[in-house]
Amino acid sequence: MKKKTKIMRAGFASGLALAVTACMGGGGSVPSASTPITQQEAELGAKYHPQFMAEFGGAMTGPQANYVEQIGKNVAVQSGLGNARESFTVSLLNSPVNNAFAVPGGYIYSTRQLVSLMNNEAELAGVLGHEVGHVAARHSQRRQQAAQRNSILGVLGAIGSSVLLGDSSIGNTLSRGFLQGSQLLTLRFSRKQELEADDLGILYLQRAGYDPKAMSTVLASLAAQNSLDARLQGRDNATVPEWASTHPDPASRVQTALNKTQGLPGGVTNRDTFLSRIDGMIYGDDPEQGVIEGRQFIHPELRLSFTAPQGFYMVNGTRAVSINGQGGKAQLTLAPYSGDLDSYIRQQFQKLGGENNNLAPASIQRTTVNGIPAAYGTARVNNGNSQVDVVVFAYEFANDRAYHFQAITPAGNSNAFSSMFQSMRRITQREASSVIPRRIDVVTVQRGDTISGLARRMAYDTAQIERFRVLNALGSNDTLRAGQKVKLVVRGR
Repeated sequence: MKKKTKIMRAGFASGLALAVTACMGGGGSVPSASTPITQQEAELGAKYHPQFMAEFGGAMTGPQANYVEQIGKNVAVQSGLGNARESFTVSLLNSPVNNAFAVPGGYIYSTRQLVSLMNNEAELAGVLGHEVGHVAARHSQRRQQAAQRNSILGVLGAIGSSVLLGDSSIGNTLSRGFLQGSQLLTLRFSRKQELEADDLGILYLQRAGYDPKAMSTVLASLAAQNSLDARLQGRDNATVPEWASTHPDPASRVQTALNKTQGLPGGVTNRDTFLSRIDGMIYGDDPEQGVIEGRQFIHPELRLSFTAPQGFYMVNGTRAVSINGQGGKAQLTLAPYSGDLDSYIRQQFQKLGGENNNLAPASIQRTTVNGIPAAYGTARVNNGNSQVDVVVFAYEFANDRAYHFQAITPAGNSNAFSSMFQSMRRITQREASSVIPRRIDVVTVQRGDTISGLARRMAYDTAQIERFRVLNALGSNDTLRAGQKVKLVVRGR
C-alpha cells in the first residue's frame, strides 16, 4: 500500500480489466504470430500502461530494470512480430508478489519478486517469452471478445493476478467494488491460451539459444514457493480459500512443460550472469508500500500498524493490503476524506454496492481505537443462496486523511475481524525508522559451507532452510559445492 498521494485515486475502468491479463499457463497448438502490432493495439496499450504500472508499484529503474528490458526485447524478436524490438515495452515492477503480465500493444511486465525467485537468465527469458506469446497470439483481444459475448463486463471491475496466490471475484454486484487490490481481482486467460503461451515461450527460448527446459524449472520454483507460502500462512493447501476462484497452480504445469522439451537440444542458462545482475535487488515488501511481518502490518511512512487475526494471512498491494482466511476477507485502504467519518463510511458502502445497488449500513457507530477517532457500519447482503455481512471500519488520522477496512464474512460472523479492527494504532518515529527492507545477497559457496549454515544468515525467524532451498531451487536431497553462487535474503538499505 503506497503512501497517500499515490493511492488516492479511482479504480480502473472495466475496459482495463479486459485489456490486461496475468499469467503463466501450459500445452496446445502454437498459433502464427507474424502480424506486426497494429496502431490500434499500440494505442490501447499506451492508454493503460501508466495506470497499470501505478497499480502494481510502478516501474523500477537502473541496471536491474535495464537488464530485464534487454532480455525481454531479445525474446520479443524471436516472436516474428514485425519491429518487435521497437514495439515492445518491458517493465520491471516494484511489487512483492510473483507476477508477470501482458497488455496488448507489446507491453509486458514482471515483478521484481518473480525475478528474484529465478535462478538463471534462461528462466527470465522463459517467463518474458510466455508474456510475449500472449501478445503475439492476441489472447487479450480474444478474451475481450468472449467476455463481451458473455456479458461479464459488469461483473469484473478491476484486474490483477498473483501467479502463486490465485485470484478471486465474488460473483455478484458487490465484487465490483470489494477487494480491488492488485492481487485479488482478475480476468484470466483460458487454459488453452495459457498452454499456447507456454508453448510459445519454449519456442522463443529455443530460437534465442537458451535451454528450453528453463520453462519447467521456473514453474517448479513457483510451485515450490506456492507450497511454502501456503504452509507459512497456515493454509492447508497451495491455493487461496476454496470459495475463491483460482487459476491453475504452477505445479500442474511443470510436467507438461517438461514433456514439451523432451528431445530438444539444450542451450545456455547464463546463471552466474543473471545472479550478478540481481544482486542487491529488494526482496519482499518495499517499506514505502508497508511491510508484513508475520501477522503484523506496519507502514513506516503512513505511521500506522495493525495485526491480522489468528488463522488469516495478508497480501500486500500498491493500493491496499488484503487479509484472507476461510472466515472472511478484508482490505485496508483509503479514499478521499472531507473530515466527516459518517459520510466517509456511507460513501464506501455506496462504492461497494455499485451503481445498481444502494448498499448502506444499518447504522454507524462512533468509537475510539488506541486514541484514534473511529467509526463503523455493517450491512447484510444476499450473495446467491446465502447471506454475507459487509463491514466498513474507518479511522481518522488527520482532518484530511482517513483509512478504512472493508470486510466481508458469512452472515453473523463479522466479529472475525474485531481484534484486527481494535489493533489499529499509530507508530512512533523510532518504530518507523526500524523498518529495513530485505534484499537479495548473492554469495559464493566456500569449502565447508552447508545449507543449514548459509540458511542461518537468512533474514527470517522461521523456516530459514526451507526458504533458502526454494529461493535457490534446491531439492531436499541437493547439496552445495564450493564455488557455486547462491542467493540469500538479508537486511539492508
